[in-house]
Amino acid sequence: MSATAAESAAPRDLTAADGGQRSAVRSLLRLWPYVRPVRVRLFSAALVAVVASCLGLVIPLVLKWIVDGPVADRDTGGVWLGGALLLGVGVLEAVLFGLRRWLVARPLAGVEASLRGDLYGHMQRLPVAFHDRWSSGQLLSRATTDLQLLRLFLAFPLTFLLVNGTTIVAGCVIMLVQEWTLGLVILTPLLPLMVLCSLFEVRYSLAGRRAQDQLGDLTTVIEEAVLGVRIIKGFGRHRSQARAFRSLSERLLGTELHKARLLAGIMGVIMALPEIALGAALVLGTLQVADGSLSAGTLVAFLSTALALRWPVESLGYLLAMSNEAATATDRYFEVLDTPIPPDTDHPAGVRGAAPPGGGLEVTGLRFEGVTFRYPDAAPGTAPTLSGVDLHIRQGETMALVGATGSGKTTLTALVPRLHEVTSGRITLDGTDIAAMSRAQLRTLVAVAFEEPTLFSASVEENVLMGAGGAQDPDVDRALRVAQADGFVAALPHGTATQVGEQGLSLSGGQRQRLALARAVVGTPRFLVLDDPLSALDVHTEAAVEAALREVLAATTALVVAHRPSTVLLADRVALLSGGRVTAVGTHHELLRGDAEYAALMSGDQAPQRGRERKRSAR
Repeated sequence: MSATAAESAAPRDLTAADGGQRSAVRSLLRLWPYVRPVRVRLFSAALVAVVASCLGLVIPLVLKWIVDGPVADRDTGGVWLGGALLLGVGVLEAVLFGLRRWLVARPLAGVEASLRGDLYGHMQRLPVAFHDRWSSGQLLSRATTDLQLLRLFLAFPLTFLLVNGTTIVAGCVIMLVQEWTLGLVILTPLLPLMVLCSLFEVRYSLAGRRAQDQLGDLTTVIEEAVLGVRIIKGFGRHRSQARAFRSLSERLLGTELHKARLLAGIMGVIMALPEIALGAALVLGTLQVADGSLSAGTLVAFLSTALALRWPVESLGYLLAMSNEAATATDRYFEVLDTPIPPDTDHPAGVRGAAPPGGGLEVTGLRFEGVTFRYPDAAPGTAPTLSGVDLHIRQGETMALVGATGSGKTTLTALVPRLHEVTSGRITLDGTDIAAMSRAQLRTLVAVAFEEPTLFSASVEENVLMGAGGAQDPDVDRALRVAQADGFVAALPHGTATQVGEQGLSLSGGQRQRLALARAVVGTPRFLVLDDPLSALDVHTEAAVEAALREVLAATTALVVAHRPSTVLLADRVALLSGGRVTAVGTHHELLRGDAEYAALMSGDQAPQRGRERKRSAR
């Protein structure tokens, strides 16, 4: 995958270009529904942290008492008492901060788990068209890196923005009460810092969004390199893949360095201006102590209070940066969660689901009526992938679907389980419009096996049982026999309990395809949709699978995409799909004799089909 392709792998509902337009506070407030159940512990933790931080401001007051009291009076006992007070305050402060950590650890882990669970559940319910548009790396980065940023924000910056703000206000009040002239000197940098922090927030949010999107692109490249390692090695493309990775990695590095420069700049200003003000206050305070208008203890307490505020002030840059990154992570998270899920049924049952008028019309089986389909992201003005498809597969009949590459066969099969929704027209099962069924109900009636078999990192049995929730061990054994997979499964180290590994890559292509076929037939479905299910099998295995599959097909209504004559012979009738339409229906022998395009497809000669396509293009 090239760097350019990775850049466009996922849509950007909120691009880096408009990152500065959104409100970070408004974005973060969207987390409130997840935080609400644990708000008591979080508010308690914040209160404990505020008390602990404000305890630190007691230390300068104790120092003032020590300097102006026991030290001035040369009272050794008083000094020891003051030291004990300072130790007690320090220990209590440490205990309170430990308590804060304990209060937030468990609830925030639960918040992160809830966020991740909702994201995963939502992605599972989104249509296939959504996953066609989004790269897996972008989704993966949202489910991992972005949610970790949100948990860290809730655990640290959210609390300490409140804690440090309260501490700064309390410290400024104490300094003004102690000596208002010195307090005004210390507060002089406040306005410039507010302006600079506002500018920093805008620029940093832009860079933060760009970095998180680039990280998603990089994750996509890494994932594809891992899953496609055999292709990369087989074609010797490791250098080109390394260049693509390096290009994206350097782009991300540049963005991260830009973020670091922004953060370094604001941190330098945040640290420098208060230090200058503190130096000026020290000089002015020393002069006041020299002329007797200010006690030494008051000056010590004032400077100690100012020094105690250094960390709350200096941390503002980090807290603002982390808050902006969390706001961006929230936006990215809700980009997915805000994607609408199509309604489970488009029409109330009995409206479109009723049988069409005309008592003589047969409605049992699987019927396509004027089905047109256009992909949502197709360019305007392009012809639909399917256009006015009319096809009836009678109850208990097996129909083979044949057509040239790109004719729309796989798309047509994907419409039956509603992996895509028809653009117009309708599909009925035994007279009921599938759009009037819930997807859960529909998918208990229809089983599918795709040309590209997908297995999961689970056992053989678990992969097969995905085809039917209520299936038992005898059903698994029967399905494996039908798919002629029982032999090689028995030879695996742990039989059906053997883990097949990620994507089933520990198995051969034919073995994966047979397990996918077993998954489709394990539940003895009423309707079966098979997309060229035998393409990866050798001739002998194919013959054995076909012989066993005839028994299953005899008891179900099936639509089978076929490319080989041997697969076509499994069917009672054959439908020819050409140019997005069904142009011929009949038995295999009828079409061989009466349709030149079909005969060419079965013989492997594509010339007639190419001629027809050229004529259509010319028109």
